[in-house]
Amino acid sequence: CRPQLEGLCSFLQLSTCPEHLLVCFCSWLLALTPDLSYTSAAILAEQLFLRRVLSLTQPPSRHLMAALASFCSKYSQPFCRVLVAAVLQEPGEGAEQTKLVCELVEECLEPDCVRLVLSQVLEVPLSEKLLPVAQAVLGRQEVLPPELFDLLVLTLCRQAPAFTTSLNYAKLVTAVLTMYQSQVS
Repeated sequence: CRPQLEGLCSFLQLSTCPEHLLVCFCSWLLALTPDLSYTSAAILAEQLFLRRVLSLTQPPSRHLMAALASFCSKYSQPFCRVLVAAVLQEPGEGAEQTKLVCELVEECLEPDCVRLVLSQVLEVPLSEKLLPVAQAVLGRQEVLPPELFDLLVLTLCRQAPAFTTSLNYAKLVTAVLTMYQSQVS
């Protein structure tokens, strides 16, 4: 199915279609029954959004945000595995991408996907770019599984020397200590 779906996306030029049409296409996708398979949703997340998001140099348009939010509302797992993972692993500053991921975490993702985003952040070396994403996850005040919380604390402890002058790191540590004070010893 992957080559056919990628071919169809290419034929329809979905990766470059105007953003207002992207919103319409996502609305149509959400109305499909039965729901898309995980693999199909992942392919569409990549084809519809990946290039657009990675090339952002200014805040996303309201049309792009609407399309992202609607797609995310139904297919958040494949969306996170494809798009969020790519943004987190992209080298460089990526300020607009980071803001976008933070906004999606704060407003669109289900609790299980919020935890998935945190696990994805902790899979790569922490950087100034990733600290606001972790902060956004903690801002949701979701209950973290003990193993994910332990990994977060361990990562923060191990990488503390690299962030001695980082205000974002200090905010993140303060948030952990405030929200999870009963779990921190």
